[in-house]
Amino acid sequence: MELIDWKVLFTTMITIIFYGIWKNNRHQNIQDYIRGGNKASWFTVGLSVMATQASAITFLSTPGQAFNDGMGFVQFYFGLPFAMIIICLFFLPVYHKLKVFTAYEFLENRFDVKTRTLTAALFLVQRGLAAGITIYAPAIILSVVLGWNLKLLVIIIGLLVVFYTLIGGTQAVNVTQKQQMFVIFSGMIIAFIFIVRALPEHLTFSNALQLAGMNDKLKVLDFSFDPNSRYTFWSGITGGLFLALSYFGTDQSQVQRYLSGKSLAESQRGLIMNGFLKIPMQFFILLTGVLVFVFFQFEKAPLHFNPYALEKIKTSSGGEKFEALEIANDILHQEKQKQLQEKDFFSNTVSQAKYLELEKQTQINRKEAKKIIEINQPQIESNDKDYIFIYFILNHLPQGLIGLLLAVILSAAMSSSASEINALSATTVVDLYKRFKNTHNEKHYVWAGRGFTLLWGLIAIAFAMVGNLFENLIQLVNIIGSLFYGTILGIFLIAIFFKPIKANAVFFAALLSEAIVLLIYYLDWVSFLWLNVIGALLTLLTAFVLQFVINPRR
Repeated sequence: MELIDWKVLFTTMITIIFYGIWKNNRHQNIQDYIRGGNKASWFTVGLSVMATQASAITFLSTPGQAFNDGMGFVQFYFGLPFAMIIICLFFLPVYHKLKVFTAYEFLENRFDVKTRTLTAALFLVQRGLAAGITIYAPAIILSVVLGWNLKLLVIIIGLLVVFYTLIGGTQAVNVTQKQQMFVIFSGMIIAFIFIVRALPEHLTFSNALQLAGMNDKLKVLDFSFDPNSRYTFWSGITGGLFLALSYFGTDQSQVQRYLSGKSLAESQRGLIMNGFLKIPMQFFILLTGVLVFVFFQFEKAPLHFNPYALEKIKTSSGGEKFEALEIANDILHQEKQKQLQEKDFFSNTVSQAKYLELEKQTQINRKEAKKIIEINQPQIESNDKDYIFIYFILNHLPQGLIGLLLAVILSAAMSSSASEINALSATTVVDLYKRFKNTHNEKHYVWAGRGFTLLWGLIAIAFAMVGNLFENLIQLVNIIGSLFYGTILGIFLIAIFFKPIKANAVFFAALLSEAIVLLIYYLDWVSFLWLNVIGALLTLLTAFVLQFVINPRR
């Protein structure tokens, strides 16, 4: 990185943080601190909802996901627009009518305090884990860029997010997220344009897509019924619907965003805006990853994209095997160029077949390289999906644009982490602390909110300190959510649509459902997206049965 990149990066970050604090550093009561004084317009609500979901993981992992597996991941979002409509029609009116601070307050009105406390606790567990991951993701980036210690960066980034969230509250999060989304959209569009222009002159955009299609990167729809297949049309339209319903309808990190709207109509418009824009945005980010794949068909790519792993493996006992694979990959790349540079390549099936065979061997070599790392350096994560896009940014983008793209990823990290910590604090204050200790004045609860913001920030940092890449960051976040969201959604569906079911039935049904979901995941019976459907339906059906046992007449 050059000086101009550092200037772009730090100017963007500092401006966003201090503007948010300057605009929103005075809170007279808990209404101001948690609901932002209900000042947000529909546009602010919509961008804030999008920014909360679009974490650094979105911009760090999604291009790498497309690079490896193609466009199929977009199916994950197919249920989202339908979820937005359902939430606007049924969930939002209830929240606004009751004037709740958190989604879980509604559950005490409908059921009892133990059901409210259980649901809030489930949210705190899963969102507390996810908050750690959203802090961990940008720390990976800077550890690669700066060569700094990863754990040190986790602490620095975590404390930075906690700083402006603690002082500014919900309104600071909303205000800064508008600026962060502007930086994000601008940076990704500029990066996309540059990638297209960086492709070889003789390669048209149509040919680039054709080449991606040859490698099965453009397969958007999968209509198979395999329950173990992670991303299919059916899992997206069902499991994705249930996940989106639970995330946007019951997860306080999202509910808090639209509860800050000026009115019910403003909140509804903001959610509908998100429903219309989310799939195109994810499609665009995935397409960017696919074009990075095409770019590296002409530019030599490393055998492994994590530079730290490369450095360590070459000084270990597996170094000779790894270097032999690198030499083999260089030869394969040269042979691929001979085929790709044929004038009639895109109409010559013989050349295409030879190229695809060479590319297949390249992918085999990449898998073999990961195995060598796993065997000889087991403490290093062998999965390099999350390093692909950052490698491209650092090595192939021009000066200035590198700083802007890093600002994009860090803006996303801060916006999502701030929303999560803000929501964790609000839930702890309103659903636990204030519920059982309600004798203090409003100022006390504002300070309690700040104290819990600091506490949850430290917990998230601690979790991030022991984190690793698992499979892929964006998948890990969705897996954690799927372990809890189904049960939480089931509770809310019963609360809104099934009036005869009472507190005890839903409470014990939720406990049983959550235990079964965790067992199914442990035994790896189905793809994680289906856990959202299973958890919700299990809670519903079990509550029906229990209610009949408790009170047959009802």
